[in-house]
Amino acid sequence: MKKEKVTIHDIAKKLNITASTVSRALQDHPRISAITKKRVIKMAKLLKYQPNHIASALRSGKSKLIGVVVPTANRNFFSSVVRGIEEIANNLDYKVIISQSYDDYDKEIQNVKALLNARVDCIIASIGKNTDNFDHFKKVLDEEIPLILFDRITNELEVSQVVIDDYLAAYQVTSHLITQGCKRIVHLSSPKKINIYKDRRRGYEDALKDHGVNIDPLLIEESNLQLEDGRKSIDNIIKKGVYFDAVFSSSDYAAMGAMQVLKENGLKIPGDVMLAGFGNEPFTSFTDPPITSVDQKSISMGQITAEIFFQIIKNEKIEGGPHKIILKPELIIRKSTQKL
Repeated sequence: MKKEKVTIHDIAKKLNITASTVSRALQDHPRISAITKKRVIKMAKLLKYQPNHIASALRSGKSKLIGVVVPTANRNFFSSVVRGIEEIANNLDYKVIISQSYDDYDKEIQNVKALLNARVDCIIASIGKNTDNFDHFKKVLDEEIPLILFDRITNELEVSQVVIDDYLAAYQVTSHLITQGCKRIVHLSSPKKINIYKDRRRGYEDALKDHGVNIDPLLIEESNLQLEDGRKSIDNIIKKGVYFDAVFSSSDYAAMGAMQVLKENGLKIPGDVMLAGFGNEPFTSFTDPPITSVDQKSISMGQITAEIFFQIIKNEKIEGGPHKIILKPELIIRKSTQKL
């Protein structure tokens, strides 16, 4: 038999007080005496009372919960953004619910629906690579729940956004490779529908143009930018006999895959081919040689994203409408792109 859940009425009956007094005591209401609060909390623990979060949210209009949707939580970038969100949220007595889409469109829809059912006060999201319909996010706005996007964003939703300057970062990486003597730079990109990858490709191409280097379509490979994708992309280029002297990957994971194939083919880094990634994942410091990469200011991104939400609930609306905050990236130059 399933054990019935303890309610505030059970606590009230044990203490011979009203349920409303128990409710106020649990919410630390100033009109309830300290002695009563102590008795209620002690009895609640004794009975193993678990508060009904949804009922509480319905009564107060606030759940004190922030829902976060990320493609995956096991990447340093996304976990650091969540850490930044939590640092701000926890200090203001808010809790964070994290859900992962794994870049699966249907999973993303389910996550958003679950967060709405949990009556979160805000949803913060980074859009999956395979998302090209945003009706589930429009539903969030229809229910007048604040929606804030970070990193992977879309221009189809009029919401506040926090990103780094992906264009500038890619321009800086490519320019750095050119100043190191590289002219045939492979670019590992992802499908163009994701804004960040479009901006990184644009930065790569503009840097080539501004330095008088021709853009060769044979040097541009699109994939999902996982480790295996980096391996396949570089293997394809080598098998086609296309000459290159550098690789700039829009992902550190694909850069790692590229490094493996380069070494397997006897190519020295940086002697024969220079290599740069994007994301400044922790492993980039420990490879041989360490990989040049772009730091995305992930903790700051999370903190600013949370601060936007608290600005919204404090002022009810952001003056001037949704904001797009663009953080300045930092190019971390390591041995993989330095002349010997």
